[in-house]
Order: sequence, then structure tokens, then C-alpha cells
Amino acid sequence: MTSVRPKLKPETPKAITGWATATGRSVWLAADGTWTEDAARLAVFTGEEAEARLAASCRQEAVVTDPYFMEVTETGKITGRETLRETMRAEPALAFGGGV
Repeated sequence: MTSVRPKLKPETPKAITGWATATGRSVWLAADGTWTEDAARLAVFTGEEAEARLAASCRQEAVVTDPYFMEVTETGKITGRETLRETMRAEPALAFGGGV
């Protein structure tokens, strides 16, 4: 399943996020190519590297489901058109009412 998301310019800093296939939890691609639930470890990509990393992520269906770009600052802070949704994904306590 894929949803339509805004197209980001090549020079826009972006992270790659998706859902862990085994658990359904939000994950982010780290600089070392592993997936992490810790948004503080997300890697920031631009240009051709970003496109290559996303393409590789899309081939990892056993590990991650529906990977996509998420706009971030150069330092990895969540930003852009989907800020509220992405902030909630980065802070599970917000999404789930404090873990209730």
C-alpha cells in the first residue's frame, strides 16, 4: 500500500521512514543503513544519494514497509508539510496518549 506524498526537491534535506514489517512500529533509516526506532539516529540525505537509499529501502519489504521521504532540516529535525504527523511518529507517547 502506498499513499501520495509531496515531492521534495533533490536539494531538500530528507530522511527515510517507514514501518517495521515485523512490528508495524515507525522506523527511520540510520546512516549505517540499519533501521532504528530512535528518530534521533535518523540519517539526512539529499540528491542522488537520497534517491538511491530510498530505492534500496523499497527492496527491503521483509524489513520495512512503505518507506518514503520525510522532510527534515540539515541536522535531522522534522520539518515540512507533514510536520504534525511526522512529529507524532517520532514521539510515540504523543501518538498513543502517553503510552496508554
